[in-house]
Amino acid sequence: MLDKIVIANRGEIALRILRACRELGVRAVAVHSEADRDLKHVLMADESVCIGPPPSSDSYLNIPAIISAAEVTDAVAIHPGYGFLAENADFAERVIQSGFIFIGPRPETIRLMGDKISAKEAMKRAGVPCVPGSDAPLSDDLDENLRLAREIGFPVIVKAAAGGGGRGMRVVHSEAALANAITITRSEARTAFGSDELYMEKFLEKPRHIEIQVLADSHGNVIHLGERDCSMQRRHQKVIEEAPAPGITEEQRRFIGERCVEACREIGYLGAGTFEFLYEDGEFYFIEMNTRIQVEHPVTEMVTGVDLIKEQLRIAAGEPLSYAQQDIVIRGHAVECRVNAEDPETFMPSPGPIEQLHLPGGPGIRVDTHIYAGYKVPPYYDSMIGKLIAHGETRDSALARMRTALSETIVTGIKTNVPLLARIVSDSGFRAGGQTIHYLEDLLGLRE
Repeated sequence: MLDKIVIANRGEIALRILRACRELGVRAVAVHSEADRDLKHVLMADESVCIGPPPSSDSYLNIPAIISAAEVTDAVAIHPGYGFLAENADFAERVIQSGFIFIGPRPETIRLMGDKISAKEAMKRAGVPCVPGSDAPLSDDLDENLRLAREIGFPVIVKAAAGGGGRGMRVVHSEAALANAITITRSEARTAFGSDELYMEKFLEKPRHIEIQVLADSHGNVIHLGERDCSMQRRHQKVIEEAPAPGITEEQRRFIGERCVEACREIGYLGAGTFEFLYEDGEFYFIEMNTRIQVEHPVTEMVTGVDLIKEQLRIAAGEPLSYAQQDIVIRGHAVECRVNAEDPETFMPSPGPIEQLHLPGGPGIRVDTHIYAGYKVPPYYDSMIGKLIAHGETRDSALARMRTALSETIVTGIKTNVPLLARIVSDSGFRAGGQTIHYLEDLLGLRE
């Protein structure tokens, strides 16, 4: 097992990684910005190193500072968590070149799957179903782009090849709007991602967002751990996730899971990863692969009993997977709510000191959070301050436990989205299950 690792992240995921390290006897180094000296994992880690001022660009995105921290603490590996540098192939490459283990896929795999066009080509070779669309980057030839759009069929969606996180995409409903959409999206992509390469796909009008969790080791073993439904979204950002996905049959799970396993073998995948699909009318359509641990990984852990972070550490240490495919059994149902420090009506961030804090408990309840009474939520980073996860024998029992957990959650001094989450899990449409990615925005009257 790894002797000592650097946790190159912050917040709840950093604390989650630290806890896994403790269970495996791995020493942990917390790197942090000047604003994060009082983070729980920083206070609990074996060692800590300040890597820069509050802005992410000067700290959590500062590659030389993170690698230097690994050097001065004699760490052997670096875990990137999610966000920040987690899917940065250059970072993974620099880590390896500096003599450390990158706890994640190989740099070339991150690069391959980070480009939506090359990722789609790899998926097609592996037999993974994909959304109909362009097989190459869009050119500047408007006539050719119009011909392609007509062939795909309107509406289409124009996407940045290097995009992600719901950014760099635009839906086009008519031929007249195509040229302008391409121009604007190309400009946005250049600014946000450093690449103006675009591609075009069929826009599915009533899809759900279903994803498949996979694990792959360096010994050729690959497994999938079932699916998650992440359709409750606002502006392409997930709000509530659950596993398994309502209405997905064991046969469908086996079919798409096996395709994802084959794709991992095709691309030589290593570590934890997630295949994301749009699902409509009983069909799966690949959209992207996340080459890291996901925010919503706890729901998979709750229904399978597999600790995904510990598996990441074992894989990075060169050990084989602890499980074979036949060991993975879905038990019960789990739901996760993302708790954000934000106004529940305007969604404006609400940083500041936490005065009172009471977190829920009871059977089937898990809370992943780094906050505590007296902690000051900084204004520099993502507004998520924790996750509530409820598990039950059935979906109804999991939702009942979640409703109780939300009613018990008290956070004062800042605003949170807990009232919104309580509204969603009590909504009759959500409780029926199987809603599309547009359901939440329709419910809130936010859809354009």
